[in-house]
Amino acid sequence: MISQNFSGAKAPVQISPKTFRNIGLIGRPDKSSVVDTLCLIHDHLLSLGLHPVFDTATAELVPYTNTQTVSKNLLGEVVDLVIVVGGDGSLLHAARALVKYNIPVLGVNRGRLGFLTDIKPTEVIFKLDQVLKGEFQLDRRFLLEIEIRSKNETIYDAIALNDVVLHSGKSVHMIDFELNIDGQYVYRQHSDGLIVSTPTGSTAYALSGGGPILHPSMDAIALVPMHPHTLSSRPIVVGGQSEIKILIRENRVLPMVSADGQHSVSLNVGDSLHIRKHPFKLILLHPPGYDFYMACRTKLGWNQDFDSFQRD
Repeated sequence: MISQNFSGAKAPVQISPKTFRNIGLIGRPDKSSVVDTLCLIHDHLLSLGLHPVFDTATAELVPYTNTQTVSKNLLGEVVDLVIVVGGDGSLLHAARALVKYNIPVLGVNRGRLGFLTDIKPTEVIFKLDQVLKGEFQLDRRFLLEIEIRSKNETIYDAIALNDVVLHSGKSVHMIDFELNIDGQYVYRQHSDGLIVSTPTGSTAYALSGGGPILHPSMDAIALVPMHPHTLSSRPIVVGGQSEIKILIRENRVLPMVSADGQHSVSLNVGDSLHIRKHPFKLILLHPPGYDFYMACRTKLGWNQDFDSFQRD
């Protein structure tokens, strides 16, 4: 049973568990618990007659010698499904490499919150078997693509599943920039920066900046000012098809931009940052029973005080 309760996708589903033969495995490199889960999954896949394939970096973590390995950037060419073991950061990193291949991704949580990697390690075999039988919810998440243009030439580009963050680096100085949306002037702002977030990223850094939580099915982008100089500056939610342009003004420090927390790139006066929806979507698979609002209650502690009061 394949469910699309909240995917928002209009195109017919092309993903079938019958095609899940070659299974890619990616793991966070700095946790021994990740290795244990990877080995458990690897051995279980072999017992089912399936073919596990490690990405090159992950293969260095596990105690196997006769396994197929492929670089993360090429993994999407040879597998039918990818399992990521780690935190949401691990899945973000994998997503940027896999999104162009239209390969579904399943996340096992060995991190902290686990909004994207939602399978508990204690349930991994049971949940994996459900997915391999075709019992899953299909969830398509859009990404953002960014370009830095200097004198009308693109000097840098990147993609982000969570957010694009304009910031002042390690400096405590505010930065000066101009915001335009769909060719219309919005404002000139002095602040610590601006977070441009997808619905996926609305429960990440944008949330800590006071931004709204967007349901994953929404075709929308949130713009969240970081400590703006004026109290009237508030988050703005625009359509997912919007073209966002940020023009860098004269500053005491060089502003910087980062996509999904990757290395930051400096921006000079007169440079412009262009942000729009990426043409490909990440395909996430969730086992039966996944509920976004339940994830919010669990990860964000929405009912914590009330539940404690009820127990008392």
